[in-house]
Amino acid sequence: MAIYSVSIAVEYEGRVDFGSVSNPHTGEMFVARRGGGATLNGRPIRVSSVASLDSSLIATGFPYDSRQRADRYLGQWRAIMMRAHGLRRLGTAAIDMCYVAAGIFDGYYEESLNPWDWAAGALIVEEAGGRVTDYTGRPFEVRFSQCLATNGLIHNEMLGILGG
Repeated sequence: MAIYSVSIAVEYEGRVDFGSVSNPHTGEMFVARRGGGATLNGRPIRVSSVASLDSSLIATGFPYDSRQRADRYLGQWRAIMMRAHGLRRLGTAAIDMCYVAAGIFDGYYEESLNPWDWAAGALIVEEAGGRVTDYTGRPFEVRFSQCLATNGLIHNEMLGILGG
């Protein structure tokens, strides 16, 4: 199955106010407007209610610099794999984040990202009730290159692994 997406975000003065992510292969269209909630094909979505990392399904990606930083990324992969119920890699940050927003995944992490990789997805997660930060717990900003997006309930557990 082809995994790719079209991701569009509207940012004004450092704040993302609108985001949409389309998966052309599946026909999924995720949309969020700040303060207006998040939808999948017009229906409201919410993050999962899974409360512990050991019951969680987590998504990640390996950045383009993975050969230069393999030990770091594989260390993170191993640490999460040993604590989570399952770990997946689809290949598109925007869809991974939307799947967190829709409750399919409970969390997602990756670094060395660009704003076009995750700005729309971050708003969609937040509007679906989730939490998005960098690995130190700072709230999402477009300029960040690290992304931790979760249902909010497992966020601190993941920060303990990624930020430590």
